[in-house]
Amino acid sequence: MSPNPVTRTVITEARLFTGVDGEVIDRGTVVVEGGTVAYAGPTVDAPAIDDTASVVDVGGRFVMPGMTESHVHLAYANAAPTRLNGSPVQIAMLDAVDNARVLLGSGFTAAISFGAAQGTDVPLRDMIDAGRVPGPRLLANDRDVGSTGSNADSSSPGSEGMKLIVDGPWAVRAAVRQLAKKRCDVVKLFLDGEAINAYAPPGMLTYTDDEVAACIDEAHNRGMRVVTHSRSAAAVKQAVRHGADIIGHGNYLDDEAVDMLRAARDRVFVGPGIAWEVTLLDRGDEIGMPRAAMEAQGYQREVDETISAVKRLREAGVRVLVGGDYGLNICPHGTNAKDLEYFVDLFGMTPTEALLCATRDGGAAFDPGGSVGTLQDGTHADLVVVDGDPTTDVTVLQDHTRLPAVMKAGVWYQGLVDRTPWKQPTPSL
Repeated sequence: MSPNPVTRTVITEARLFTGVDGEVIDRGTVVVEGGTVAYAGPTVDAPAIDDTASVVDVGGRFVMPGMTESHVHLAYANAAPTRLNGSPVQIAMLDAVDNARVLLGSGFTAAISFGAAQGTDVPLRDMIDAGRVPGPRLLANDRDVGSTGSNADSSSPGSEGMKLIVDGPWAVRAAVRQLAKKRCDVVKLFLDGEAINAYAPPGMLTYTDDEVAACIDEAHNRGMRVVTHSRSAAAVKQAVRHGADIIGHGNYLDDEAVDMLRAARDRVFVGPGIAWEVTLLDRGDEIGMPRAAMEAQGYQREVDETISAVKRLREAGVRVLVGGDYGLNICPHGTNAKDLEYFVDLFGMTPTEALLCATRDGGAAFDPGGSVGTLQDGTHADLVVVDGDPTTDVTVLQDHTRLPAVMKAGVWYQGLVDRTPWKQPTPSL
């Protein structure tokens, strides 16, 4: 006798935030057929429940779409910045599997990779898709693409081969073709630098227009998206001019950059990635980078400029994404929802606006076709149950004990974040 699996799940008694807009439905119902949402809306309008459905009464808890982490490095091992890419690939993969589990348990059901120096992303994505390990939907990247002398071109011992260091349009095209052969979804391109980099600071363009155009043309021809490291206005303009899909950082903007982003706002997204700068200033002394030294390097100015830039982006209608280089020891994996607090406290957003950045807008960046980031007929059944109301207090999303369940593709997950080691019971003699 073969069992008859439940293919319909009905979530009832929910305070429902569909992510389509800022509305919260006080008595909402979500109907899931397999891995897809069949209905999400007021209970009074919900379809009838038959005997084959699995009914889950969430008791008035908040139900929202899963969030998208738009700037993820799953192979980062919660280490110091100078040791992020130093693990052997076998250890890096174990770290990536662990971090994917924690990210999903933190309410992020989708993620866009901004680089996996050890090449872990593609097999990890495949294992997640096959159901072998728990993790978010993943747009997989591989090694970053950068020029000689760029921020990607590290001189740290053991960093050789961690990035694709290529110069000239045809060499850049060849690198992109390597990534296509590996079945990557995303290409990461370094266009300028970092304040702590002595030879490639922000504002120093490390690729020519011809090289950037070659990269993006080749990637798009092969069905891949392009994300860029672009801190300066010049690097942002270079990314927009040649058709990049997601711009990482965008800290320093001039009028021309804002105008270009406004004109391209229907296709391009910006992820400020503010967590790195804020935590470096607040906790850098723990890793030998004291605040005074980081301020002298320009990081407080960078935070201030980012606050101004995001205000201008919002006025221009440009979609701003949650996600910011989590995976360092000062901003470890699993703390990703802290970004929403930064969006409220630093950028002046309401909690609901920050939530829409994490759900609807992040989902649109992940899949422009609209399958992710909202709960409506035909979208993926990716959602989070919350004890609390993030539309009034986004910090509730940082407390994993307040996230009793996460659903991805119609499958429930619980307890994914618990890292407590198993204690072997003492045998009775």
